[in-house]
Amino acid sequence: MTGVARFTDLGLCDGLILGPAPDPAAPVTGLSVDSRHTRPGHLFIALKGVKADGADFARYAVRMGAAAVLCSLDGALRAHAQIGGFPVPFIIDAAPRRRLAQVAARFFGAQPEVVVAVTGTNGKTSVASFTRQIWAALGMRAVNFGTTGVEGAVTQALAATTPEPIALHALLADLAAQGVAHAAMEASSHGLAQARLDGVRLAAGGFTNLTRDHMDYHADAADYAAAKLGLFARVLPQGAAAVASADNPLFAVMADIARSRGLRLIGVGRAADAALRLTGAAYHAEGQTVRFVWDGAEHEAALPLIGGFQGANALIAAGLAIGAGAEPGAVFAALPALRGVRGRMEHVATRANGARVYVDYAHTPDALSAALAALRLHTPGRLAVAFGAGGDRDAGKRPLLGAAAAAADLVIVTDDNPRSEDPAAIRAAIRAAAPEAEDCGDRAEAILRGVDALGPQDRLLIAGKGHETGQIVGAETLPFDDAEMARAAVAALDGPDLNDAEGDAP
Repeated sequence: MTGVARFTDLGLCDGLILGPAPDPAAPVTGLSVDSRHTRPGHLFIALKGVKADGADFARYAVRMGAAAVLCSLDGALRAHAQIGGFPVPFIIDAAPRRRLAQVAARFFGAQPEVVVAVTGTNGKTSVASFTRQIWAALGMRAVNFGTTGVEGAVTQALAATTPEPIALHALLADLAAQGVAHAAMEASSHGLAQARLDGVRLAAGGFTNLTRDHMDYHADAADYAAAKLGLFARVLPQGAAAVASADNPLFAVMADIARSRGLRLIGVGRAADAALRLTGAAYHAEGQTVRFVWDGAEHEAALPLIGGFQGANALIAAGLAIGAGAEPGAVFAALPALRGVRGRMEHVATRANGARVYVDYAHTPDALSAALAALRLHTPGRLAVAFGAGGDRDAGKRPLLGAAAAAADLVIVTDDNPRSEDPAAIRAAIRAAAPEAEDCGDRAEAILRGVDALGPQDRLLIAGKGHETGQIVGAETLPFDDAEMARAAVAALDGPDLNDAEGDAP
């Protein structure tokens, strides 16, 4: 990491400081949260993790040349005992993660002129992508970033949906240096709970929905909801737009938070009090036509997107673009050109008889239920689904996934990143709520079975992995791509010339 800032520039000279007082004009050459990466002149931030506390490594960071340490009071006292004193300034903060985010923002300085963030259990990637596509249609140099990396005017891989603050602000500064003026980012519950976004200057924030997920990380549903609501309750600055699904049961809570913090609330959905109100939708094999009202005027847009939830995502994206300053009429005119995100209700193959195969990232009970309900509206015949559940994750959702899959006419339970668990035991937990489901551990074979069963008017949904290109078995990640496997199955059954190559076509 390159760059230099002074202690005073980073706001590190105020508050409780143990040991020598920092020289306000002294340089801070970098930021590090890992003592092994600490270099002379760095500020070492000691964060408490699940397995270790960074304060226990402060002595090594000091040995590596750290100019100061930022940590909690109890961490500083432990470090004092280990080191035998405070050889450098120990800057004390009760919330070092949040302070890190603020310091990282000051250290790197630049970010795109307009940044928006979207949270929610499902739909974050699509909303972020749609927002970027709207901006691009309006002539703006824009990106979105999150689960699928950085996309748009700049493309690159990311290690996390919401990067930790040092990586996040390094990315934002780099995007600004490359002339990116608009960025839409995904805000995960982990990222919000760990205050990773607290230094980002946001023009607007979006909230799609809230259903069960990440119960292996959060204490309970209330803790999960509180993390998500943190985008409105803590991160968005006064005057920013708060764009939220008005059909979400938490909308009243969101509205109260927005009003109490001076945010501009934009409700989106079918609810009568939604500012961007969806009044109707018509579905067909290639997409849908949505009708909506904004500021008293009626509008209509033909979207090449499968699923009512994708229509809702498109309107959330429109709300974010408007909330961040775009002209509403221009935003609505851009909607028909939207294209779906890879692995999000993506049409990946068509059989010779006309049957279609879709891949979707749905890996929670509510997401699977919504995906099946959405695809049913585009399915003249039978609806089939092939899916599984990840190992070493929230085991409680497995029977719930089985129950959600019952909405399909043909259900195939297969493996999905079993990790260190027994794959058969995971499948059995799912099938406890779906006794009529076929059991097929080999995911490639399960996809082939599903494709082979399709009649002329049928549809197959392959759910759970979406854009992922690997299958985690034990400690090894094996190459596996649902879309490629679907196309291979069609080619094997119907011949290679029938293999659909349109990729993200609806």
